[in-house]
Amino acid sequence: MTGDTQPHDGARPQPTPVGDPAAGVVPHQVPTPMGRLVATVERLRREVLEAQAAADGRALVELAKGILIGQLHCTPAAAARQLDLLCRESGTSPLELAADIVNQASRDHVSEIAAAFVERAGTDEDPAEPYSTVSVRLRTAESGMLAADADTQAVADSLLTNALSPLGAVAVAVWTAVPDGSLALAGHAGFPPGEAVRWRHVPPGVSTVARLALRERRLVTLPRLKREGLPSIGHLQWPDGGRMAVPTGTGGRIHGVLEICWPQPLAPQPPQIERQVEALAELCARTMDAAPPRELAATEGVLPDVAELIDLAEGLQDPAVVLTPVLDAEGRLGDFRIRHVGSRFVDPVGRPRGDVNGALLLEAYPMAAGESGLFDIIERVHATGEAFRAERMSLTALVDQIPLTSVADISVSRHGSAVLLIWRIEDERARLANLLQHAQRLGRIGGFEENLATGETTWNAQLYALHGLPATAPPVRLRELPGHAHPDDSAALDRFLRALLRHCRPASVNFRLQRSDGITRHIRVVAEPVLDADQRLHAVRGAYQDISAQHWTEVALAATRDQLAHSEAESAERNRLALQLQHAIMPPTPPAIEAPGLRVAVRYRPAETESLVGGDWYDTVVLPSGLIMLSVGDVAGHGIEAATGMVVLRNALRGLAVTGAGPAQLLSWLNTVTHHLAKHVTATAVCGLFDPRTRVMRWARAGHLPPVLLRGGGADAFPLIEGLLLGALPDVTYVEREVRLEPDDTLLMFTDGLVERRDCSVQDSLGHLVQAAAAGAGDLDGRLDRLLAQSRSDTDDDTCVIGIQVG
Repeated sequence: MTGDTQPHDGARPQPTPVGDPAAGVVPHQVPTPMGRLVATVERLRREVLEAQAAADGRALVELAKGILIGQLHCTPAAAARQLDLLCRESGTSPLELAADIVNQASRDHVSEIAAAFVERAGTDEDPAEPYSTVSVRLRTAESGMLAADADTQAVADSLLTNALSPLGAVAVAVWTAVPDGSLALAGHAGFPPGEAVRWRHVPPGVSTVARLALRERRLVTLPRLKREGLPSIGHLQWPDGGRMAVPTGTGGRIHGVLEICWPQPLAPQPPQIERQVEALAELCARTMDAAPPRELAATEGVLPDVAELIDLAEGLQDPAVVLTPVLDAEGRLGDFRIRHVGSRFVDPVGRPRGDVNGALLLEAYPMAAGESGLFDIIERVHATGEAFRAERMSLTALVDQIPLTSVADISVSRHGSAVLLIWRIEDERARLANLLQHAQRLGRIGGFEENLATGETTWNAQLYALHGLPATAPPVRLRELPGHAHPDDSAALDRFLRALLRHCRPASVNFRLQRSDGITRHIRVVAEPVLDADQRLHAVRGAYQDISAQHWTEVALAATRDQLAHSEAESAERNRLALQLQHAIMPPTPPAIEAPGLRVAVRYRPAETESLVGGDWYDTVVLPSGLIMLSVGDVAGHGIEAATGMVVLRNALRGLAVTGAGPAQLLSWLNTVTHHLAKHVTATAVCGLFDPRTRVMRWARAGHLPPVLLRGGGADAFPLIEGLLLGALPDVTYVEREVRLEPDDTLLMFTDGLVERRDCSVQDSLGHLVQAAAAGAGDLDGRLDRLLAQSRSDTDDDTCVIGIQVG
């Protein structure tokens, strides 16, 4: 046969030459001694795991044979033959048949899960793996854990190999909950050795995945560990993997946590997978419970650890109760039995010890079953082992169906399989004494009592602190007080002691205590005599109070009052001067002014509050040219500054008017005066020049409201021509308008105090004034009086109104 002949089916192909570049094969590397050693160790590890899995499978088969021996009353050889026969007839493997036999015989949690798979077979909820696979996997893991006895490490290996690897898990950790709140790594599988060493102990209070399950007391699933931000074993190897953690416990008591690790993000798991994990946690708890809880409700004997706890409770100074768990038929916690009631026990409702001892907790105290009540606290402590303490917790008990609540300090701790409950019912007298002590501390009050017959003086701790003395120092007697006080207070202390000790009357005194540390405190002493049966003075009791803070506050207040009085006097004087200045220039009720072709009436109403004396002004003057100048203005602000500013502007405008310039030019010059000569003054004004011969009035405004013209029973305001207020800018040009007045016309010029309101705009207020002016009738004086009386202004400002009637 030549080398060109092709191999027939089944013939071994010729190997590709080593190092052939066309084949793309990397040249074979000669293994090193270290590489051979590593390969040998890996091979031996696989063989050990396979041997363990095979041993676990044989243990499950042997367990099924034992069940057949018990049911068929046959020999082991006959049971083996019967098992082989059943395998051939059913067409199943020995492991599947063995798991089925154990499920039917045990009727436990594992069998319930397997039965649930059978019920869902052929439905939309049918799991991805068949019932036989689940059953074999769980029973094989159980056999491995039972064979491991108390070896938690072997338990972890069996869990990962037999039960969790088929689910895609790569590692498992078994944590033990230590009574101090820490977590200890009792067993692990799938993690690197160095990682397990780093996580062998988790201190109390450190948040981890296992701690979360322990706190929630339920199975928790984390799809992505990195997203949750919780550290845990293996988080460096599989940072984005999923986690499951479930508490492991029996009889309502949590022994630890089973934590399972997946390498990739974990998709939402169906309920049957979660029940499998819970069943594995229950199997794991059986191996972790070195001293499993017994049926304490049915056994009258007392366990050794409970007996020791009873001895401990009896030696405590506080009321103590020893509780033991009571489990139902399925091994779940149902209640707690009150195993022992200490000799110092105080029932919240006053029942004797015999009525409570031996009863169930919820029978004796049914109100404890409320949400977040005492039963929940005891159940959590029993489950997790973490002690609970609280002050001033409310306890409610029923007396003839009437709830009675008392307050107590609570302490709950787990000791072995029992729970120690300590409560200290708050005594009302002790509570009031404690309240009084805090009140004395906050009020800086110290109490004393001095027995005059024996000379014994008693102080409380606060009084020593007030005197600046140590608690071991002898108290200061009342007759010795003058030696510790300021010399100027001796007379007051003598009167106090005479009234108290000689006349037997209650008395009080304020004095300055000079302490030994050089500090002077202001003290008030209040005392009363205590008389015996013969009405003779027997003792004196009373209290010291440190009133230093009050004294210095009173001193500061007195100084402040003096300063305020001085300031008020200065302010009143300034207001009086401003008012005198204002009245000297503009009397409140000036006489009517008669000018050629005009009759002018003025009404001035000062502010109701003297401190609000303002800068309103008016002026009517006949110029040398025969023109009549009419002006109204208002200086911003109040007080002496506004009054003096008003004087400056009024006199300046009167002097400028002699030049013969028009109103716009006069206001422009007045603005220059206001900006440069008057300090920090702004003002508004209206200026008009009336020619009696032609009855034409030229006018201009500087930020002021326009005049109102009354003619023929109607009223209308002049237009709002341009005009910036005085003093805002250095150079301002003003607009001038003119109007021809008719006989019997009345012109009103006013300040904003007549119309201004806080709740509406100036335009609305001006409209109301126009309506009120049009509705008025009568002579000029009557109209002005009505306008002042009907004014809607609410700013308490000065008000000035000029009425000009054309003849």
